[in-house]
Amino acid sequence: MPLGFLYLLLFCACAVVVAAPPPTRRGDHVDQLHGVSVPDPYRWLEDADSPQTRAWVRAQTEYARRRLDQIPGRGELRERITELMNYTRGARYQVGIRDYAGILKRGGRLFFLRQDGGQNQPVLYVRDGGAEPRALIDPNAGSREGISALAAWAPSPDGKHLAYGIAVAGSDWQEWRVRDVDTGKDLPDRIRWIKFANPVWDAGGKGVYYGRYPEPAKGELLTAANYDNKLYYHRLGTKQTEDKLIYERPDHREWRFDPYASEDGKYLLILVSEGTAVENMVFYQDLRAGNGKTIELIRDFTGMFQPLGNRGPEFYFQTTQDAPKGRIVSIDFANPGPSRSKQIVPETKDTLELAVWSGGRLYCQYLEDVKSAVRVHDLRGRFERQVSLPGMGAAAWYAGSQNEPEQFYSFAGFTSPLTLYRYDAKTGESHPLFSSTLPFDPSAFETKQVFYPARDGTRIPMFLSYRKGPRPEGGYPTILYGYGGFSISLVPNFSVLYLAWMERGGLVAVANLRGGGEYGEAWHQAGMKQNKQNVFDDFIAAGEWLIANDYSSRRRLSILGGSNGGLLVGACLNQRPDLFSAAIPMVGVMDMLRFHKFTIGKAWTSDYGDPDNPRDFEVLRRYSPLQNIRRGAAYPATMIMTADHDDRVVPAHSFKYGAALQNAQEGKAPILIRIQTSAGHGAGKPAAKMIDEYTDMISFLDDALK
Repeated sequence: MPLGFLYLLLFCACAVVVAAPPPTRRGDHVDQLHGVSVPDPYRWLEDADSPQTRAWVRAQTEYARRRLDQIPGRGELRERITELMNYTRGARYQVGIRDYAGILKRGGRLFFLRQDGGQNQPVLYVRDGGAEPRALIDPNAGSREGISALAAWAPSPDGKHLAYGIAVAGSDWQEWRVRDVDTGKDLPDRIRWIKFANPVWDAGGKGVYYGRYPEPAKGELLTAANYDNKLYYHRLGTKQTEDKLIYERPDHREWRFDPYASEDGKYLLILVSEGTAVENMVFYQDLRAGNGKTIELIRDFTGMFQPLGNRGPEFYFQTTQDAPKGRIVSIDFANPGPSRSKQIVPETKDTLELAVWSGGRLYCQYLEDVKSAVRVHDLRGRFERQVSLPGMGAAAWYAGSQNEPEQFYSFAGFTSPLTLYRYDAKTGESHPLFSSTLPFDPSAFETKQVFYPARDGTRIPMFLSYRKGPRPEGGYPTILYGYGGFSISLVPNFSVLYLAWMERGGLVAVANLRGGGEYGEAWHQAGMKQNKQNVFDDFIAAGEWLIANDYSSRRRLSILGGSNGGLLVGACLNQRPDLFSAAIPMVGVMDMLRFHKFTIGKAWTSDYGDPDNPRDFEVLRRYSPLQNIRRGAAYPATMIMTADHDDRVVPAHSFKYGAALQNAQEGKAPILIRIQTSAGHGAGKPAAKMIDEYTDMISFLDDALK
């Protein structure tokens, strides 16, 4: 081989390492907002389907792949991550912001989620009495790539039918179907244009209540703003065009309606929410009257009201009204006077995360300094016992029927994969529903909780997880993770990403920032709207504490967050680029002046404020990641992650932010934009894509923190 050709090969190999990112055309678009000129030079990237944007995506993807694929050790890392994914685990299912154990018992049948090693998606099983479980819904069978996911499911009260929703490629849109549990065959029923909802059966199992949005205009499926939610009833065996309209409010286009059908078949409750606020109103219909009249029981957004069950006209609610950490009250629908409400379980110093009326008892799931504790009360509110959980971690209780004696829950920790348990209410003992052989030794790791002072002196909790042994000189390579918004609590949770990082000698730090729900509604409000800067200050203080206490160093510290947490990472990169050596903002809300223009973004104004409001605009403008990038700054190594089917936080946020950051970077650290195909905001992501994603993330951090 000629010597000159060898020199050329060597030059090309080096060029892979030092090459600049592909240039992005800057336009001259400027918005006039509240008398302020706001340049938006990358506005053209909001059109995800234009030839120009597609070409830009291809160029950025090729650039990111060249940078990532040349990092040494990727093959071995991917093999190990694949091994760590190979275990049997349960799953949770989500209703609103509440996580329940992924198991339900209806009509003597047990329905539960289980995902075996090698499967892309969890499978829904059914067990009839003492028979062996059988797969009822297997999303893996319908898609070779595993991009079809079971997004919602509910068995009928008699256990004969299952209503379920399928989401494709990570989209929030679902299509619902109904399956005959005996035969495993689907009925002809199809229900479309559903987001953020679960099927709610009527007491007789004849049909389901559901909220839906209008069909988007052609070409706007993944971008059109979502307004005008309406509540319908679908009777089995009919077409969706024949569904009965139950409730709508064209005078309040941003309201959303979630149904709750009482087990006795007498009442339909309509939970009315606006945006992502935790407060909701409660309307209801007396189904015995048959006149469709809607009674406005709670007419103001004064707190959260979640129905638990009823005895005749007396309903039990978990609420934050006059109790920011939560309590349980009963309301007598037959008594319209001021004495209709009485307290059952009072507010405590701990946050009431979830309450369930099941088996004639109230199971109250609390957060004690961000760790789960479950206390059992009778229906008069008298304390009976505390459930002995498997360790320090996060429980999710079973949404059982009011009189169902069997109880179940799920449990997970940083080194304990999610497991489903059967709880014996007589003995207080817990037993795993199925066993799993783990491909790692949990005893090799430890988790501890620390508390650090925020900038204003507030005491902030943080979990630290790492491999046991002496602390490395210079501190651990560290992933600092945060969220801080929408009253969502970061409880201990198992992640193969975390485990693979800890196996390599890294530390995972999860900071419980204000804006979350860890300490109730006051904690949430301390990090929302005008107080949002508290969230960024809390995260920055976590990094400073880790360095000051020798757990890490600036050279070994990285930050990670997704969605609202991606906003967190972007804002902190702008405010303290000197504090970190690497950052991974995932599916982040990066343009705080336009987030309300797309899909469900308008709903987030309840937490962020409204860019159309001059006072809110000034706050948002001060920290918006896109608008506060400083040209000429030396930013840490950054990998911006998004997905082409993300219809919650549209990829334009990351596209524009990534282009602006690449243009501004004066330092030598790389700015990559990783764009996943056939994927969305995160829910329903197949295991194969998670393996690819985790390999890229750890490889990137290995290279940046070395």
